[in-house]
Amino acid sequence: MVEIARTGTTERMSKIVRHNGVIYLCGQVADNSDEHAAAQTENMLAKVDDLLESAGSDRKHILSATVYLRDMKDFSEMNKVWDSWVPQGYAPARACVEARMAREDLLVEISVIAAEKGRKTV
Repeated sequence: MVEIARTGTTERMSKIVRHNGVIYLCGQVADNSDEHAAAQTENMLAKVDDLLESAGSDRKHILSATVYLRDMKDFSEMNKVWDSWVPQGYAPARACVEARMAREDLLVEISVIAAEKGRKTV
């Protein structure tokens, strides 16, 4: 039997899903959606840190990230925050796309897949 663990599950989604040493986070957006893209990115990545920690992982174990921007004009601003957040030598596979957001005030969203801590990173 394959074990799948879900945390923070509602009728719509789970905040964290764990399967075979891999952690899947639901999309994260900023709580401070009245701020500019850099501030939203900082807030959103802090939420990712908290979720990763609660799931037994961290930034060094991120395998993949997909970043959604409401407008690509914010790409550089978001990347400045991203580049300072990702530990040197541990950049995950990443995609960044322009997308319509669930709410007009949201400028950035991220979806993250990570390995559990204790898994060897190279």
